[in-house]
Parts: sequence; structure tokens; C-alpha cells
Amino acid sequence: MIEGKIETVAIRTPERVAEISWFNDIIGGDTAYLGVLDNDRRSSYEHCREITLEAEKLGFSNILYPSAYTVGQDGLAFAASVAPETNKITFLLAIRTGEVHPPMLARAISSLDHMLKGRLILNIINSDLPGTREDPNLRYQRCSEVIQILQQGWTQDRISHKGEIYQFDLPSDPVKSYQQNGGPLLYFGGTSPGSRAVCAKHCDVFLTWPESEESMYATLKEMSERAAAEGRTIDFGLRIHVIVRETQEEARAYAKKLISKFDEKRGLEIRSRGEDSRSLGVLKQDELRETSDEDGYVEDILWTDIGKVFSGCGSGLVGSADQIIEKLNRYMDMGFRSFIFSGFPLIEEANYFAKLVLPRLPNASLPHLQGRIPQETPTTPLTNAELV
Repeated sequence: MIEGKIETVAIRTPERVAEISWFNDIIGGDTAYLGVLDNDRRSSYEHCREITLEAEKLGFSNILYPSAYTVGQDGLAFAASVAPETNKITFLLAIRTGEVHPPMLARAISSLDHMLKGRLILNIINSDLPGTREDPNLRYQRCSEVIQILQQGWTQDRISHKGEIYQFDLPSDPVKSYQQNGGPLLYFGGTSPGSRAVCAKHCDVFLTWPESEESMYATLKEMSERAAAEGRTIDFGLRIHVIVRETQEEARAYAKKLISKFDEKRGLEIRSRGEDSRSLGVLKQDELRETSDEDGYVEDILWTDIGKVFSGCGSGLVGSADQIIEKLNRYMDMGFRSFIFSGFPLIEEANYFAKLVLPRLPNASLPHLQGRIPQETPTTPLTNAELV
């Protein structure tokens, strides 16, 4: 752990806030035991809808809809279907660049942004397209171009793009966003230098997975400096699991129960399904787990055994409410302003978190703080602008 007072890195949001998001199981994996596929919690429309509505009722700012080629719900389709049933929570929707023709992707995002009246954030994903092994430089270039096309559609009269992959000259009326001052915020995670360059140049929040405090702080400083070199500032977010109980003993006992039916061969099969299972970020999660004690812990309350089953985020905070709050305050001291939590099972753990931790956090919405969501209906081709 970092010793002494932590100096906050340069960030876009100086206010000491914590945008608190929960995770939705639209790609499968909600379970009472790690490594055991749960037929009672499969990624059906009904189950995923219940997670969304419960998260909104409990007071979470956002709900994350991830993306993967697994049994479950398509993010755009699911978000559009459940949008009319919500009125407060913001949808944090993962979009893998390259899957959809960019102008039509922009049109779909515009439709959803209007349905939600601006309660939309995009999590830009840059992994291999399902079923492919792609050159990383191609992915970085494609991702950069798709982002530029989206942002032109939200902020300019025309999409006029001449890139290495895409060339378009189109009116932007069909893709105008409900959100103003730049359109939906873009959240982005990546470990490679190419990914980090894309985020520093184009995106608003850099997402990372759990590591040691020293390692995460070094990443925040590097990304803050990269953004500054582009004449920009960005914010930082942490995707992490959590188990919180009244006492540390209760939390650790539940963690032991959660891993009690784990089978190494089965866990490896489940891990390998993710498009990110070969990424540098996942390898770093594996390295962190190798430094843990016999119960899977590093630092004080960071538990790494989740990574035995899931690619991507492989660690979680396990402890009492006071311990969780103390750790999150240390993360906020570093510069984190957004947190995306999950627990197993999702609905039950959301309730524990909402009862024990959420009321003690400065829960906020970055799109609201940054003036993206208008207080009154904006003039767009999908609202009240004169059609031409």
C-alpha cells in the first residue's frame, strides 16, 4: 500500500465524488458459487431486467451492460427494451468498435440516448471481434476512427471523415444526440500503450481493473500525463467486485463459501470464453493473483480468487463496511471518481452494498456534473427541430 498522504493526480472532476455503478449480467455468469453456471440466474431478459430495476431502486447512479459473444442479451437491444421502465439510473453501455457500421451505430446510439433522455454513457471496447485474432494496430486505428465519427455526429453538421479504414461524408441529422456539450461520455479501459493513447486523445474516463495501490497510482499518473500531452484532462474509474458485511469475519466467510465449489478445469473453460481472455490486462490480473496469500488476498482486503473464473476484472474488496469505505477513500485520494461494482449473486450483493456502503459515499453522476444532460428538452431532429 502507498504510505503517507496521497497526492491526487490531475483529473477533470476536482470535486470529491464517487459515481457508483452496479453490473448487469447480460453476458452470463451470475451465480451463488464461482465456477458454477447457475440455471436459476441465467441471462434471461427477465433476470437482467430485475437487476436493472433493483439497481435503480437501491440508488446506484449507473448500471453497466457489458459485451461478449456468450449466451445472454445484446447490449443495445436489451437497453432499448428496458429503457422505458427506468427514470433515474444511467445506462453504461459497452460498445465494441468495429461490430456495427459506424454511421448506423451512431444512429442506434442516438435513438437510445433520446429514449433515456440523456441517461447514457458508452464504454468503448477495443478487443478482438468475436471469432477473430486481429492485429492490435488495426484495432487501435479502427477504434480511434469510430470514436471520431461518433463525436462528429454529435457535435458537427456533417460527418466528414477520411481515415485509413472509414471514409464518410454524411449529414449528421440522423445521429444527433440528446446530450449536449459533446454527447455521451466515453469510458475506456486498456493496458497496452496503443489503447492508452486512444483513451488519452478521445475519451473521458479511463477504466482500470484492481491492482496494488502503487500500480494503480502509477497508471493514473501516466494516463493523466498522456491526456495533458493532448491538451486534455480525463477522469478515472475502477471496475471491481465487492463483498461487504457487518464484520470482516462475515465477509471472508462468505468469500470462502463463494469459492467452495470451484473446479480448476471448469474455471479455465469459463475464463477462455471472453474476447479479452488473452489481453495484457488479464495477464496483469493473473500476476496479481500470484502474489496473494493462501486465501487469495493481497494488501489488506483485496481478494484475487475471482480471477480464477472470470477473465477481465479478477479481484474484489472483501471486508466490513468501514474497511470498504476506507479503501474507497484511498482510491478517491488517488483520483478515482467512478466505481463499477458487482457481487455474486448480483441482486443479493447489490442490497448488501446499498445498505452498508452506498449511503456513506458521495454518489454522483459524471454526465450531470459535466453538463451533458440538459435540464430541458434539447432541440434535435428527434425532438422538436424543424425537419429538413
